[in-house]
Amino acid sequence: MAPDGRLMRGERTRTAVLDQALLLTTVAGLDGLSLGQVADALGVSKSGLFAHWRSKEALQLAVIDHARAQWIDQVITPSLEAPRGLRRLWAAHQRRLEFYEAEVLPGGCFFANAHFEFNARPGVVRERLAVELADWMGFLTGLATDAVANGELIPGTDPGGIAYVTESFGVCAVMQAPVLGAGETFRHARRALLDHLRAVSTDPTILPEQP
Repeated sequence: MAPDGRLMRGERTRTAVLDQALLLTTVAGLDGLSLGQVADALGVSKSGLFAHWRSKEALQLAVIDHARAQWIDQVITPSLEAPRGLRRLWAAHQRRLEFYEAEVLPGGCFFANAHFEFNARPGVVRERLAVELADWMGFLTGLATDAVANGELIPGTDPGGIAYVTESFGVCAVMQAPVLGAGETFRHARRALLDHLRAVSTDPTILPEQP
């Protein structure tokens, strides 16, 4: 059976809208996002977008899903090429900073911005963002847990603490880079985590000496 051209065009339209919406939200905020705003940016009619999303909230949730897919594709999946354990944790931090340095999104980080924006706003969007944060922290904690299981971290090291430190350096870097300068800020973010991981590693030689 030949593919339905209308469905294919509809999916292309949906992807184009979400790509544009993701870019806009990192500058204007997720709450400031509207179908009209996206339609104007793409040069299409607002009414045509209602076939995909019937409300602002539905669009916001779709953008979160789109941002998750982008993060998996450009940060998580490439980091999994590194050996399981401490080197994979370091790779995840590296890929994250490279994503920011490439300025894929004009506002730096969709999730960091959205979490700050919605932390004090109860509702479906906040709940969905909370799931994303829990999943990401679970991923980092899992990498640190693997490092403990491999004997790569000194006995008694808390995987959750390692994940917290890793996340803290990443968020701090993307928030400070536009103000204090990307080059120096990202160097600090790499150096700080590398020094921390080498200090608690049973074999620092498995990590690079310089970031």
